[in-house]
This record gives sequence, C-alpha cells and structure tokens, in this order.
Amino acid sequence: MQLLFDIFPLIVFFIAYSFFGIYTATAALMVTMAIQIAYQWLRHRKVSNLLLGGAVVVWVFGAITLILRNPIFIQWKPTIVNWLFAAVFLGSHWVGTRKTLVERTMSEAFQLEPALWRQLSTMWIVAFVVFGAANLFFVYNFSEETWVRFHVFGMIGLMAIFAAIQGVWLYFKLPDSDPQQDP
Repeated sequence: MQLLFDIFPLIVFFIAYSFFGIYTATAALMVTMAIQIAYQWLRHRKVSNLLLGGAVVVWVFGAITLILRNPIFIQWKPTIVNWLFAAVFLGSHWVGTRKTLVERTMSEAFQLEPALWRQLSTMWIVAFVVFGAANLFFVYNFSEETWVRFHVFGMIGLMAIFAAIQGVWLYFKLPDSDPQQDP
C-alpha cells in the first residue's frame, strides 16, 4: 500500500500527460503532492520530511515550468532531487555522527561492520548520481513523450534493478548469511 502511495503522483502525472500534455501534468503533480501531504497529516498528524521536501521541489520546479511555459524545469527536477540525495548521503560520511545516513536509517533492520555501511552508502550515492544522469540523457536525447515514459516507468525499473543488486550484495555481506554453509 505504501508503494502505491509513493508512486501515486507519478501515476497522476502520466495519466494527465497522456490526455492533456506536460503543463496539465505538471499542475496535476503539484496538486497530487499537496493531497498526499494533507492525507498524511490528517492520518498521522505529521508529514515525513522526505514527502515534504519532495513536494517543495515539485512545487518550485512545477511553478517555474508553468510560469515560464518551459518544460525543461520539471524535466530537470528528478536530476536535482537525485543529485541532492547523493550529496546528502555523501555528506553523511563526514557530518554528524560516525554513522552514514544509510546506517542510521537501516541499522535496525540488520547489522553490518562500519566499512560495509560505508560501501552500502557509496552504492546509494553512485545510484543517485546515475539516476540523475540517466534522466538528463533522456531529457536531451529523446522526445518529451519518451522522457515522460522513462521518468514514470524507467526510473522505477532502474530503482528495482538497484534494489535487487543491493539485496544480492547484502545477502553475501550479512554476518549470518554464509553461502558456503550447508543447511
């Protein structure tokens, strides 16, 4: 259910784009983000920082897109967001506690040595940089319609591939998962 909640704005964006074009899709995305925030506030009496930050970026780049009537701003939004995530994850290697952001958010799920947490964090940093670069590749080398399809479906596919790679990597790195052991 959470996954559907998370991708709902993309679904709305895609449907609006399919019927009405980029400017209506941008406005629909902006409204959908506001609805998500309202829903989360009404349901939990708090709004996640990730959702709020994402909404602010959508509203800023969406507003610029609509005011200037230039889709390049909403097209750059995924790159900006991904590269900001990469910068935050990278910064967590040196700022704050001795734990990376990945370790702070995932350490309750499993235990790794500090060096492995840094490797996992580096994987996330590289993934975010690649996601941002892939978005720009589609913005500047393909039609707007192809970019929209990539933005909605391709990015989800890239994230799924990254999650699978990360899962395999974790399987071999977790202390209690020794593939050489007999069951």
